[in-house]
Amino acid sequence: MAGPIGERHLGTLSELAVLVATGAATTRGALAAATGLSRAGISQRIDQLISHGLMVESGSSAAARGRPPLTLRISPDLGVVCAVDLGATRCRLALTDLGGAVLEHAVEEIDIGEGPERILARTDDLLGTLLVRTGRTAGDVRAMAIGVPGPVDFATGTVVRPPIMPGWDGCRVPAFFAGGYDAPVLVDNDVNLMALGEVGRHGSAEHLLYVKAGTGIGCGIVSGGRLHRGAAGAAGDIGHIRVPGHEDVLCHCGSTGCVEAVASGRALVAALREAGLEVNSTADVVRLVSEGNPPARRLVRTAGERIGEVLAAAVSFHNPDVVVLGGSMAALHEDLLADIRGVVYRRALPLATRSLSIETSSLGDRAGTEGGYRLALDHLLTPAGLGRLLGQG
Repeated sequence: MAGPIGERHLGTLSELAVLVATGAATTRGALAAATGLSRAGISQRIDQLISHGLMVESGSSAAARGRPPLTLRISPDLGVVCAVDLGATRCRLALTDLGGAVLEHAVEEIDIGEGPERILARTDDLLGTLLVRTGRTAGDVRAMAIGVPGPVDFATGTVVRPPIMPGWDGCRVPAFFAGGYDAPVLVDNDVNLMALGEVGRHGSAEHLLYVKAGTGIGCGIVSGGRLHRGAAGAAGDIGHIRVPGHEDVLCHCGSTGCVEAVASGRALVAALREAGLEVNSTADVVRLVSEGNPPARRLVRTAGERIGEVLAAAVSFHNPDVVVLGGSMAALHEDLLADIRGVVYRRALPLATRSLSIETSSLGDRAGTEGGYRLALDHLLTPAGLGRLLGQG
């Protein structure tokens, strides 16, 4: 039976667990090189983590000449993580093991404007269904991460004055789940989670902007490999940056000329309806563009230019390695990207664009739940989280 781990060792164990989880070092030798600890010290600590069920080791014996060393990974059997991506019109859930493998997932249409009680209750029902399908219980949940389409006070999980979430202002989301799960509930802006998910696919990129262009427009910022939320959690709210020449266009936030009011999926749908076309969603806009509809193609090109104007300033300011376009409008691919790129490369500082890549999301609809898993695992592998996970506190 595994013995207790002293509190003073949890910091070192946390560092080792993070290196293994991120793939930065997955053998005992690589961990020794990365941390400067002796091989004996590494082995003692890794043996502790294995005996407590956090890690598993597999592969050929390191002692066998010419064979690769044993490889470490986070154990998939210690529990599950629930990642939830709440959008304006859709809810996505993914139940993963601690190693990141998706055990079950669900997608359901919602209206975020129905308010927190109904939406969170439905989310809880869906999670319960996924647990039953996988043969798990609420006691197996080690952490939950929930993304919402509005500003969040990350420290408390409280939604703060969200423009498109009526009835949610002041909602402390973790409190809703407190009675059903003995696990931390982390709440963040949905685009922040998408940025976290996407940066995992760009191993060498430490500075990334993830732009969600759908019903609204938002941006997640990764700086120095870490998510940047700003002083009050409002960093990246580019949707309400004013675009010159559109001062007569009213935005739902109450201001005028916002890029979201003139270039979002909602704006394109409204403009095409005014032109007499039968359009109900961004998917209809994508369909019309793919069919070569001239008004739709012109509007998308103009939207790309407007988004590009805002991103050119963001690129000059942040100097990212990569800009990733996600959300429902990303399905337009080059029809939208070409104009965004054209404006960014023309307007941003040459030094900021010299090695810049602008591309669509490789994860698509899974970016939010992938980022939720990463946020939850990062929390679980902190010294305090690791202590709780291993039953030390």
